[in-house]
Amino acid sequence: MTTTLLTGIGTLVTGDPGVGEGPLGVLRSAAVVFDGPRVAWVGAAAAAPAADVARDLGGAALLPGFVESHSHLVFDGDRAEEFAARMAGRPYAAGGIRTTIAATRAASDERLAGTVAKLVREYRRSGATTVEIKSGYGQTVSDELRSVQIAGRFTDEVTLLAAHVPPPEYAGRADEYVELVCREMIPACAPHAKWIDVFCDRGAFDAEQSRAVLEAGAAHGLIPRVHGNQLGTGPGVRLAVELGAASVDHVTHVTDADVDALAGSGTVATLLPGAEFSTRSSYPDARKLIDAGVTVALGADCNPGTSYTTSLPFCIALAVRDLGMTPDEAVWAATVGGARALRRTDIGTLRVGARADAVVLDAPSYLHLAYRPGVPLVRDVYVGGVLA
Repeated sequence: MTTTLLTGIGTLVTGDPGVGEGPLGVLRSAAVVFDGPRVAWVGAAAAAPAADVARDLGGAALLPGFVESHSHLVFDGDRAEEFAARMAGRPYAAGGIRTTIAATRAASDERLAGTVAKLVREYRRSGATTVEIKSGYGQTVSDELRSVQIAGRFTDEVTLLAAHVPPPEYAGRADEYVELVCREMIPACAPHAKWIDVFCDRGAFDAEQSRAVLEAGAAHGLIPRVHGNQLGTGPGVRLAVELGAASVDHVTHVTDADVDALAGSGTVATLLPGAEFSTRSSYPDARKLIDAGVTVALGADCNPGTSYTTSLPFCIALAVRDLGMTPDEAVWAATVGGARALRRTDIGTLRVGARADAVVLDAPSYLHLAYRPGVPLVRDVYVGGVLA
């Protein structure tokens, strides 16, 4: 395999506090060697070994590739008018998902796959080298099955979110829909997914219904994660912790008991500020979570209704400006934190042995991600040691 030496790095974020400064493991005057798809060496540029190919980054910052642990990419249709109505003052409610369900059911496999491919390319251009993808806009057995199969063409991190909201034909009959999810959808889709998810919130599913979905998924080998506490306080966070979910996502409205439960658990709190930006809702209090010792991840939550963005740099800037995070915390949450939300140790860092997934910025420091919001700072992206 070809080895590649990257030198001339302005600021290197390794994500490994054992080799550099602070929780980001920052090094200066550093170099990195990729050996095929893995990181082979990290250290002082003056001590760098020879490699087959050498590239001088000219003072640019080098970071681990961003890890998107929460996205909804298998869909058709557009909800721009819904967005405009919210901007004009209409409050957000969960029911808009049903518009996307109708469009997604009517779309061909090729059209759905084309949308996923386009959005994954967008993610890549903005520095995301790993993207989790959920189903959830089909909500029939056949539509959920094709959704997870299409997602699997683009990622190993496929999530079955059949329990997104009760579909229109099950209005007022959420228990019956949950029974369908558990009895038919999960067995059909489990071979094509890794994760099981449920929207445990008002307008979606209650604690008992959510528990049934998560336990049925776990019985088929799927690992739980939860959409919880987005629209108000409720049982989502504590259910996620009780069932050992990898993450509970949104976490916008939490009680002190929720925070304590998360702090004492292995469940990651994934914050999705693009949703609050798009719905004009209150932002989660990241400061409270972090100060309590909760592990926090940061995602873009790309979906057509409430966060139609694929830009983790944008979400990093939001996290610093509106969630109370420092730039270091926000970058950590979008890299190491995202990897932890996916229970991965091979991504989100540039330590020896990790995947050679990296982002070169057109800036000398990772601080510019928040300092220069909205500017396309991602210059190059390496995926498995190869320029994407």
